[in-house]
Amino acid sequence: MSDGLTLLYQSHSPYARKVLVSAHELGLADRIDVVHHETSPTNRNDPVFAANPLGKVPVLLTPDAGALFDSVVICDYLDRLGGLGRLIPGEGPARYEALRLQALAQGLCDAGIALRWETVRRPEALRYPPLAHGQAMKLLEAYEHLEAQAELGAQVTSGQATIGQIALATALAWLEFRDLPGFRKRAPRLTAWYDDFCQRPSMRATPYDGETQDGGPQ
Repeated sequence: MSDGLTLLYQSHSPYARKVLVSAHELGLADRIDVVHHETSPTNRNDPVFAANPLGKVPVLLTPDAGALFDSVVICDYLDRLGGLGRLIPGEGPARYEALRLQALAQGLCDAGIALRWETVRRPEALRYPPLAHGQAMKLLEAYEHLEAQAELGAQVTSGQATIGQIALATALAWLEFRDLPGFRKRAPRLTAWYDDFCQRPSMRATPYDGETQDGGPQ
């Protein structure tokens, strides 16, 4: 039973996976119809554009709030639907720690996607190596920052996850999935945290799969 909720999804999107992992963590996954859609900036998907004028997934179609995008907004909606404050603490330092970690994870994904454009997706003659270097440096600096956070190693992953933890784990998993500059040799404490978090049922139920389908001249 979907309760009128439909998630426009993409099995190789870190933003979409963050939403689906959140739904699993909140016990809502069985109430959502998940429909896979291939999208990219060079490959128009009309059904997605009909729901989101930016043409991107994830999009959550809801009976009460219309079409919701992007992942930050969708996860806020799911948190309220599944019990306010379960993923996003309601107030105080814990709230901003979770939101800050989510923002950092979003930035990891953004940098990784930009790096892939300059190393894999854009025609070779149009690639700009200095930009690729700059995006790679963002990843490495973020790994150093995360490795230095004492609270990260102390988090108990068998308990209730926060939106920040979910965002970080799905971002790191995507960076590995896409074979981007890695964190394992650079950040052993972060790696141990990530490997532990990946054992959660929500992560095991939502593996990445597939390749980006870019259109236009190659």
